[in-house]
Amino acid sequence: MSTYTFRHVDALLKRFVDQGLPGCSCSVVRRGETVYEGFAGYADLATRRPIGPDTIFRLFSMTKVITCTAALMLYERGFYLLNDPLSEYLSEFRHPSVYRQGENGTLYTSPAVAPIQVKHLFMMASGLTMYGDRTETERQVSKLSLKEIPDLRSFAKRLADIPLAFDPGTRWHYGFSHDMLGALIEVLSGKPFGQFLKEEIFEPLGMHDTFFRIPEDKKDRLTTLYAPSEEGPTPNMENEWLNRQDTTIEFGGHGLLSTLRDYGRFTQMLARGGELDGARILGRKTIELMATDHLDARQRADMALPGTWPGYGYGLGVRVMTDRAKGGSNSTAGEFGWAGAAGSWMAADLEEELSVVYMQGLLPKEYDEIRGHKLRAAIYSAL
Repeated sequence: MSTYTFRHVDALLKRFVDQGLPGCSCSVVRRGETVYEGFAGYADLATRRPIGPDTIFRLFSMTKVITCTAALMLYERGFYLLNDPLSEYLSEFRHPSVYRQGENGTLYTSPAVAPIQVKHLFMMASGLTMYGDRTETERQVSKLSLKEIPDLRSFAKRLADIPLAFDPGTRWHYGFSHDMLGALIEVLSGKPFGQFLKEEIFEPLGMHDTFFRIPEDKKDRLTTLYAPSEEGPTPNMENEWLNRQDTTIEFGGHGLLSTLRDYGRFTQMLARGGELDGARILGRKTIELMATDHLDARQRADMALPGTWPGYGYGLGVRVMTDRAKGGSNSTAGEFGWAGAAGSWMAADLEEELSVVYMQGLLPKEYDEIRGHKLRAAIYSAL
């Protein structure tokens, strides 16, 4: 496949930067061959340090796909079943309650009608939320200071004290569910979450630039995180504490750092059915389960509310293309992946054995879903 066919992707990256993005990069691998790798703009605008293959980015929620992969490794080893009550392993969730609204609008709580199952964490159907102001659960979560929480199990216990937004399994709501998968991994493996990822995923795949805490000798390769403003991108230092050497908590839902090539190796592994260069991370049938839409009609409507991913359902921690016509997509039915809060995006396609990773660093993100859709169209047009 000629790299000339990816001229549309080159043009897109340049256009993104011309429109105000500090910098970005993208790689495409098909059937073991890197068919495209492109870079545009800068990792740091002040010093005009260009983005390159060894530039380190903040993954934010692209951490989640790694977490779900790690949790599925333990599923394959028989440590739990997807339908198991979460409380069998995290006892703090033994008696969940739910915020409900009475006929006169009064807010009250009552016991959940069913337990949180492990699969609900993968599916974002647990009733756990992130911070926000749309529900009382979000408002209570917003009172937590993440900087002051020392470890995942402490985080789990604090979340378990907050009533859920809905009965487990009945709705879809983006939240801290995958962080609780990180706590589950720690309990079942007997290892700190980051250590498990390093030993079971990063080292076998040769991902030497992927970690929670950035080593001193690699700080000069880290992108500056920016926020959009009327004057142009300005440095955003709000989340710098996540990756300091003295930060002890390792979140399952965000916080990892990685490079385009490192995360590309992880995504390649998924697209190849769980194996890369002799390292078997997951079985192919498990990845097929991961990339199966697990939502019912009500949950799918919840996921579609923001209108950012038309045509997609949701599997075990990943969006899944289910309706090409609805999505206006030239990608394969079954293509799956996720994105991050700073605008990065990834996709894996088992049928085409295709993996795509796109990296940028702008938070709050602007138009990242649109960028993902446009990249998807340009990349699949080259096949």
